[in-house]
Amino acid sequence: MAKPPFPAAVYQQRRQQLLAQLPANSVLLLAANAELTRSRDTEFPFRQHSDLLYLTGFAEPDSYLLLSKNLNGSTTELLLCRLKDPLAEVWQGRRYGPQAATEVFGLPAAGSDTLAEQLLASINGKALLVWSQGEHAGFDQQVFSTLSTLRQNPKRGYRPPELMQDARPLLAELRLHKDDHEIAVMQQAGRISAQAHIAALQVCRPGLYEYQLEAVIKQHCAMHGAREMAYNTIVGGGENGCILHYTDNDAVLNDGDLVLIDAGCELHGYAADITRTFPVNGRFSAEQAALYQVVLNAQYAACAAVKPGNSSKDTLAAAMLALTEGLLALGILQGELATLLEQQAAKQYFIHGLGHWLGLDVHDVGAYKLPDANGDLQERPFAPGMVLTIEPGLYIPTGSACDSKWWGLAVRIEDDLLVIKDGHLNLTETVPKEIAAIEALMAKRSA
Repeated sequence: MAKPPFPAAVYQQRRQQLLAQLPANSVLLLAANAELTRSRDTEFPFRQHSDLLYLTGFAEPDSYLLLSKNLNGSTTELLLCRLKDPLAEVWQGRRYGPQAATEVFGLPAAGSDTLAEQLLASINGKALLVWSQGEHAGFDQQVFSTLSTLRQNPKRGYRPPELMQDARPLLAELRLHKDDHEIAVMQQAGRISAQAHIAALQVCRPGLYEYQLEAVIKQHCAMHGAREMAYNTIVGGGENGCILHYTDNDAVLNDGDLVLIDAGCELHGYAADITRTFPVNGRFSAEQAALYQVVLNAQYAACAAVKPGNSSKDTLAAAMLALTEGLLALGILQGELATLLEQQAAKQYFIHGLGHWLGLDVHDVGAYKLPDANGDLQERPFAPGMVLTIEPGLYIPTGSACDSKWWGLAVRIEDDLLVIKDGHLNLTETVPKEIAAIEALMAKRSA
């Protein structure tokens, strides 16, 4: 049975913050993720829905959270979970059951076999129903069935909600701002993932397969308590690095190529996300070093712009300036700097966004733009407690409109940044990214 990583009071405070945003006479419903069949009678490893995990720490399937705010402003909470079942637990593992769940997770619990009646009691008479419609087809069907019963039986005293609201934006706003408990876990996830990258860098050599570096990373993370990765690990040697979400990881690593590794562990549900690029043989060629330094300069410039009051607009402008200047200096782009910036000419080689929020999801929730006083969307200012990635990259596949000496090169450099009151804290900076530091570390590899 998975224990909650934080004290029950932490989750209770989060639920109260959520309930405080709801009007009187409303109810909010959340459902667990469903177990997914892998083949016949085996399932994929279960991972709890991030919103439910955030509010409860409860990691079992077939569970539901019902939060109600009554007319007088009082609140009620109910967790529905699987009943104890000795036979099922012999085959599939221990369950908390309602009694233990109440004791451990600090909120009233009942069996999920009562879902139909609990939904009817919770929704009836409420003016507002808040839920994440469309995320869980089975749960949607149960909610719609409850609403149908309420609408069809007014003589029984049933009254359906007059309004419905999406729960996701409310949860996203809470989850975007990390508390001290979350920050501590994300720092640890960053440290574990950083050391895993270093371990891969220290064993890399021509003739290995991409999946062997992947194995080194996964083993290190698992041995340090992070048994799952936050996303499918990318190990792209040579031109495979030009495929942004390359996960085949089955090619030989060739002498003279770069290898791009994008990998991060998941710890207590929280993600790390690191990318490093380095030479398979331990030494950058002149072209590799030149292109790498352009990306590194862009990453430093973008990271420097991560501070309260700035926004993604500032980080992107800093990165685009450095990338464009660098590509122009190398002759990969030609023309006037101002014109190239206006045309965003670097985007033909920098083909993805600069970064994303990070948290319980690797591409975490939270609006990137907010309406101003006129209703126009503006870039959201950074604020302490936000965690984001900064990951510029350049990708020059064979056939690109530049000198062929650059063809097949792919470079991405990514770190996880926590916004603090006077700037930012880099949670993953311990992985070397200066050319000299990478080459010095790789020179220490055993034969």
